[in-house]
Amino acid sequence: MPLVAGVDSSTQSCKVVVCDAKTGALVRSGHAPHPEGTEVHPDAWWDALQQAIEAAGGLDDVDAVAVGGQQHGMVCLDADGAVVRPALLWNDTRSAQAALDLIDELGGPDAWVDAVGLVPVASFTVTKLRWLRDHEPDNAARTAAVCLPHDWLTWKLSGAASLDTLVTDRGDASGTGYWSPASGDYRRDLLELGLGHDAVLPRVLGPAESGLAMPSGALLGPGTGDNAAAALGLGAVVGDVVVSIGTSGVACAVADAPVGDPSGAVAGFADATGRFLPLVATLNAARVLDAATRMLGVSHEELSDLALSAPAGAGGMALVPYLEGERTPNKPDATGAIHGLRLETANPSYLARAAVEGMLCGLADAVDAVRALGAPIERIIMVGGAARSEAVREIASAVLGLPVTVPQPGEYVARGAARQAAWVLAGGAEPPEWPLSDVMSTEAEPTPQVRERYASVRDLTAARL
Repeated sequence: MPLVAGVDSSTQSCKVVVCDAKTGALVRSGHAPHPEGTEVHPDAWWDALQQAIEAAGGLDDVDAVAVGGQQHGMVCLDADGAVVRPALLWNDTRSAQAALDLIDELGGPDAWVDAVGLVPVASFTVTKLRWLRDHEPDNAARTAAVCLPHDWLTWKLSGAASLDTLVTDRGDASGTGYWSPASGDYRRDLLELGLGHDAVLPRVLGPAESGLAMPSGALLGPGTGDNAAAALGLGAVVGDVVVSIGTSGVACAVADAPVGDPSGAVAGFADATGRFLPLVATLNAARVLDAATRMLGVSHEELSDLALSAPAGAGGMALVPYLEGERTPNKPDATGAIHGLRLETANPSYLARAAVEGMLCGLADAVDAVRALGAPIERIIMVGGAARSEAVREIASAVLGLPVTVPQPGEYVARGAARQAAWVLAGGAEPPEWPLSDVMSTEAEPTPQVRERYASVRDLTAARL
């Protein structure tokens, strides 16, 4: 049977899956950690990829490979292809002021939406390039090419011959701030507005186009960003909203037409199939639960049990989960807050419930923002590490007011990359059908009062000292 491999080079780790190209059945897999921080040298990703490939039994018998990667990360290369400086990751908020400057210089949010379907925030690559120009002008001047994490890893897998062999896909390109999903073209004027000069950019391949190959002869797919890869791995179609609860929280809907949101809440991304992926991302998701386990001194399983033992609404306690600042809403300097703490709610179960509800209320706001732009919402597909929590699954349905479908835990970004590799191998207008198995569905009684309480306090937060 032909085999394909998919890579997920995420913020926290690198995962490699090897799958049957026809059915999507998992054959083997490997994993390796990434260093912590919001600034990482790309060599660390390459080292982790080699470790994950080895753990997965190698790729010698694989016919095609594709890479899914964390979006937006700024990888700058000099004229010889060397990395200029460590990459600034999507969750590095130091370019928040640069984002505001860029918005003003182009003429406001509407001008950016018209140009590239999004309004700059600190996450997007163009803002990081502006930060580089303003704070490290020598490094900006040395930058001959700009690419994204998945682009760089694809290039390295190909043998990294020259800068003009860099490739990307429309899904990841749409998160840079200088590529238009509507027109399918780079806006080099916006690249120059950020970096201060033109540079080599990866060629944007079609969804099933192979622009490179590995030295072994295995075809290399265009790859894509992590959210587009997850949607592809889940088989999401128009009408589906994928809610992912990992390091970041994401709500994205597959759509037939591009969207634009001048408020900046929804980014009008492209997907990995030729369609579009309006998306809202939050900085604070599963790590909110990690923080709650540390505060309470319990495991994640115990946190889930505690949360389910408390009543909906946590007795009026509401947790605003801006523990790392926030991207949506755009509050990079905000902190978290607990409101409504009383003597009778000052116990672990109420705090556990408030933590889960606060995280989910932020994601429910994200789903509402996507719906408001006209994206049809017929099904919620919930994935990510936090989706394994019984409390998260049950409370999500209550907070969102919709049934929640949860596939079995899996590496869906890597699976989506592998499905793209199978598409490259097979050709055709649509990717091969890879059915999901062991899908759970949860439907709980809606609790609109939880969101009403959260809405009343979500802006009552302090700035960082």
